Amino acid sequence: MSEAPAPAHQPPSGGHAHSGSKAALAVGAIGIVFGDIGTSPLYAFRETFVGPHPLALDTAHVLGVVSLIFWSMTLVVAIQYVTILMRADNKGQGGSLALVALISRHISKSRYGWLAVLLGVFATSLFYGDSMITPAISVLSAVEGLTVVDSRLDQLVIPIALVLLVFLFVLQKRGTAKVGALFAPVMIVYFTVIASMGAWQIFQTPQVLWALNPYHAVNFFILDGTLAFLALGSVVLAVTGSEALYSDMGHFGRGPMRLSWFGFVMPCLLLNYFGQGAMIIGLPADEAAQAIQSPFFFLANEDWRLPLVFLATVATFIASQAVISGAFSITHQAIQMGYIPRLSIRHTSETEGGQIYIPVVNWALMVAVLILVLTFQNSSSLASAYGIAVTGAVTIDTLLMAVLFVGVWKWKWWYALPVVLIFLIVDGAYFAANLSKVPDGGWFPLIVGLIAFTLLTTWARGRKLMRERMSEVALPMEIFAKSAKNSATRVPGTAIFMASSTAGVPSALLHNIKHNKVLHERVIILTVNITDAPYVDPNERCEYNDLGDGFYRAVLNYGFMESTDVPLGLKQMERCGGEFDMMQTSFFLSRQTLLASDKPGMPIWREKIFAWMLRNSATAMDFFKLPTNRVVELGSQVEI
Repeated sequence: MSEAPAPAHQPPSGGHAHSGSKAALAVGAIGIVFGDIGTSPLYAFRETFVGPHPLALDTAHVLGVVSLIFWSMTLVVAIQYVTILMRADNKGQGGSLALVALISRHISKSRYGWLAVLLGVFATSLFYGDSMITPAISVLSAVEGLTVVDSRLDQLVIPIALVLLVFLFVLQKRGTAKVGALFAPVMIVYFTVIASMGAWQIFQTPQVLWALNPYHAVNFFILDGTLAFLALGSVVLAVTGSEALYSDMGHFGRGPMRLSWFGFVMPCLLLNYFGQGAMIIGLPADEAAQAIQSPFFFLANEDWRLPLVFLATVATFIASQAVISGAFSITHQAIQMGYIPRLSIRHTSETEGGQIYIPVVNWALMVAVLILVLTFQNSSSLASAYGIAVTGAVTIDTLLMAVLFVGVWKWKWWYALPVVLIFLIVDGAYFAANLSKVPDGGWFPLIVGLIAFTLLTTWARGRKLMRERMSEVALPMEIFAKSAKNSATRVPGTAIFMASSTAGVPSALLHNIKHNKVLHERVIILTVNITDAPYVDPNERCEYNDLGDGFYRAVLNYGFMESTDVPLGLKQMERCGGEFDMMQTSFFLSRQTLLASDKPGMPIWREKIFAWMLRNSATAMDFFKLPTNRVVELGSQVEI
């Protein structure tokens, strides 16, 4: 699952602008979006035969596996995500959080609205486990191709993979705009090469095309019911990255995405999978047993295997880059929507607003990925940990899709139920099959997901409680303005008091007048509001209310995909008593210290986690891009 960068410019509609022709955007999508699912042929077919539950290398099993891969890709990727879910866009944006925001607008007041939100947050939490495993298994599986070229190179696989992964994460702080221009050409060459290799094998053993008939998938279950079910845990590796197609819709648009998927990527992938099956069917038993250890690289003759290793390594590098960028993007969305505390976010491009770098996420992912490589040692072992996060997220998306059909699109339940049941049975079967991997490594993404879910929900709940406690003792702004105008000395300039709520007097304002006994000529209570839409119409960015006597209540509205640049927003807000001169403006921030209490709200252990997250969050000064020499921070204590 990957999140592509979103342009900084938004059209007046608040949607997403797509510049360039449909064909050009489709080519760009091939480089950015399809790396994850595109590198699955490196290990997906192999794992169904040599994984924890080996299969016999006979024609019936090969046709059964290839048929399962074909129909999985058709049902899950082509129909569920590309055809149906891509219609469910939140002003052009896709992904679990965007889908939750879309659904929340329609059912937030219903009895079960909170459940849809929790499901979306859990799907997001599972993504972090996936984003750790994807770079590790992708790069390892590519570098392991060296052992096909020369078995003596086996000892170099781990060191080379570690060096590449460290380089990948170090590269992030420099941004990927320039490197990204090379992504599409490289991935087009990669897809063309793997399709050509597969087509040549199919030409030699055309009987593999019988796998297009779903009978062979059914026959696989008739022959070996238990093994066929367990094999689903490896077959699903062929569709990892499907959620990324939906998440990245905002960058390229559904039209170009569908064009690149149906017109190029899906045919190339299927040709390669069918080619791997054809090769195994056409080889003698002893040679097939050797080839199944790395069927992707055995598709090429010996002279071309080393170049193929290099090409596959570059492709996995690109796929990993997309996943890491996705982790940055989804973290940014979660921060804006109130599920993660403020983190330091750096923009790596002057023209692309979505090109961001989040240091704490980058280094945490790097440490986790390196530990995974050193712990599991090879891609086959990592495959046991892979899949459960993906299938969990896909199953949750199916449940959210059901809510979407009935709650948003207003389908009749007897029309929505059969569609949802089909996907729920398919996705649920994959998830259930992956549960068998839990003892062998599947526990890792589940633990990561559980930790992330606990942190996300703790922050959202604690933030809500803190605001409630502060509002209980807040003084109405209108009363304060009338009483304060004659009780304090007015000094030249503008004071902007940042407030999380649009009601009451910020604690920083109360502390300022208590200790300094002065008020500026112009006092503005400013709230930054993050909407449930990805972008906000620039004409709706600013709201203000003149309270009289130089007091103003103002709101800056931002979408959850946008950067909260308060000084830039203030330049557009010229109605609050005139223009803003940053050298004559002071920003006052409240810094809360939490005190554990016996008040009902959260268990003490969650209160301590929330307090720790609050202490370690980035300052509002950094997050809102306030001028460092114009900020005054005043502390207060809050019980939750």
